[in-house]
Amino acid sequence: MPSLPLLLLLWDATMVQKYLQKYYNLKTGTNKSGRQRNSGLVVEKLKQMQKFFGLKVTGRPDAETLHVMQQARCGVPDVAPYVLTEGNPRWEHTDLTYRIENYTPDLPRAEVDRAIEKAFQLWSDVSPLTFTKVSEGQADIMLSFGEVNHGDKSDFGRIRSPFAHVFPPGRGMGGGVHFDEEKTWTDDFRNYNLYYVAAHELGHSLGLLHSDDIGSLMFPRYIYYGDALLSLKDIDAIQAIYGPSKNPIHQPPAPRTNAWLGDTTLGNKTLYPPLVNEYLRESLTTVLRAPGTVFSCSVFLLTGGKYWAIKGHRALYGYPRDIYSSFGFPQRPKKIDAAVHEEETGMTYIFAASEHWGYDENTQSMDVGFPKEITQDFPGVGKKVDAVFQDGGKDDFYFFRGKRQYKFDPKTEQILTVLKTNSWFHCRSK
Repeated sequence: MPSLPLLLLLWDATMVQKYLQKYYNLKTGTNKSGRQRNSGLVVEKLKQMQKFFGLKVTGRPDAETLHVMQQARCGVPDVAPYVLTEGNPRWEHTDLTYRIENYTPDLPRAEVDRAIEKAFQLWSDVSPLTFTKVSEGQADIMLSFGEVNHGDKSDFGRIRSPFAHVFPPGRGMGGGVHFDEEKTWTDDFRNYNLYYVAAHELGHSLGLLHSDDIGSLMFPRYIYYGDALLSLKDIDAIQAIYGPSKNPIHQPPAPRTNAWLGDTTLGNKTLYPPLVNEYLRESLTTVLRAPGTVFSCSVFLLTGGKYWAIKGHRALYGYPRDIYSSFGFPQRPKKIDAAVHEEETGMTYIFAASEHWGYDENTQSMDVGFPKEITQDFPGVGKKVDAVFQDGGKDDFYFFRGKRQYKFDPKTEQILTVLKTNSWFHCRSK
């Protein structure tokens, strides 16, 4: 009988192959000699999957890759281009109907209706599409809750089966959304929030595929942070198919986050994103708190290629100084987007466009091996960041981009959670 480690190894190999077959179009089979010919293909597909999720691209099923494979996700593949599904299917009319064929016992019927209606509205607000609920007959988009065998050859019921799957626009089953009834459906933070999942799946019903942007609603993993919001990429994608809304809903711009380090204070005033520009009358790149560094002050401010050192409410004499000559920072990046000091290691990370650099406070010099792509050391936060900070000396980093923030563990190099940018203000949704 095989040993337990061998059984686990065989289980991992089976899981990896099935995952890549389902989501990355891995083809298996044998060559003319009868040998399995998929070993090289598995490596290539693993690299494709790792790149998609912002992991280190190794081509090996390492612990981080296996962890992502075991997380809850949508059942639609990841490999096709983002904007349109293969063959560019789309609805030829914009006045669409939908019908909820059956209801989950996990929620009251009225709550299911509300969640589905709200999910449709998210897409109608940014496109010319309209959605009308019907109670009988065939609708354009049919939604249902199904168990293991529910008639479409894509079974539910396995431990790591997707929470839902969808068919692209078209006749018959086209546009249909199937939710796994074996999952528990909720209207709160517990898994799985029906509104969030429905909003994602309806994007597929309208012709969108998955995005590799973790801030996009069309990202394949389940990351519910209290709301379902469309990213600019989501909006651009749906409008590329159907055009803009005839009655656009005005949404206020995302708050500026490129001048915030969470617990930074000047005197007794905490600097939050809306306050920095008003208080300092200056458009800053980033605010960096770095106690015990070569600056010998609690706060310094960066804009362009210059920085100011601050104590209390005053900028220290002799500033601004040039970041390039002071630290040996390369001349190539003309605008710094963000910076963060990691107290435990003494490293200061500086972010510009899609790259980042490391400054070692211990040697007081730029660290070797840089620049690196942001996705290399901070997988999942995206290719560009607006701001980043480390809260009160704790280990985790908080990256900001658009309307979202990403709590990131630098030791495991994993995103722990995704939140709204304004979560630090404890705002309540209306």
